[in-house]
Amino acid sequence: MECLVCNRNMFYIFSKDYVNSAFYSMMADIKIVDYYKCENCGFTISKTHSDMDYKRWAKLNYDFHHFLENNGASINQPPYLAQAVMIKVLTQNGIIDGFSILDYAGGYGTLSLILKKYFNFNLPVYDPYVQRQNSIDYIQKKDLEKYQTVFNSALFEHLLDRTSFDEINSLVCDGGAMIIHSVICEQIPKDPNWFYLDPPVHTTFHTNKSMNILMKQWGYKSSIYCLSAKSWILLKRNDLEIKRKCEQINAEFQAQYLIYQEGFVDYWK
Repeated sequence: MECLVCNRNMFYIFSKDYVNSAFYSMMADIKIVDYYKCENCGFTISKTHSDMDYKRWAKLNYDFHHFLENNGASINQPPYLAQAVMIKVLTQNGIIDGFSILDYAGGYGTLSLILKKYFNFNLPVYDPYVQRQNSIDYIQKKDLEKYQTVFNSALFEHLLDRTSFDEINSLVCDGGAMIIHSVICEQIPKDPNWFYLDPPVHTTFHTNKSMNILMKQWGYKSSIYCLSAKSWILLKRNDLEIKRKCEQINAEFQAQYLIYQEGFVDYWK
């Protein structure tokens, strides 16, 4: 098996048994999931999911999304309020563009609703599995275009192939930014009971090294990490003015709110 990030060899590390999981009913026909890890960058993937046919994968995503809608408190959800504040701070300071922005795979639009209600900010949403007609501006796939800022929350761990990753990046304009909320750490724990494996639609897991490689392949020069929002802002420019703005914001908040770095901010060691 070849790594989606660096094309090096991947090897088997462990399997996870969903028999006693809260998600057993969704995984009843699968039960055991096998994970493989890259020998070079540490990127880890579920081979079981990557071998799954599209209809089975789509059904699993549909079942999981609707489970979250009705049982959201049962698992660890993204820090939506902190993400909304982060987007407002970044746009207010000209670090990202808030007029050409998209929430890619934004689900039921929780973040968009918070931004609209409390910050008077419009965040259009695209989601391949959820489309709801309400106050949220939902974008159809055929209407997707290039954006200065593409946000994705709890998405990078759901993808199965390199094409899916590249499709997101293809929506970012030259000189633009991609914002990622995910768990990215130095090493993926060799533990089938690791909390991030529990959701049955979590399939790919990134390390600091694999993300640094991926962002360079895509042409991103620098990044910012926002701890409260648990999100990385990848920038297609290395701009000392942005670094200065981050330092100014930190001084205003009297906290290490934004961490700027050339390459990928490897915050979680």
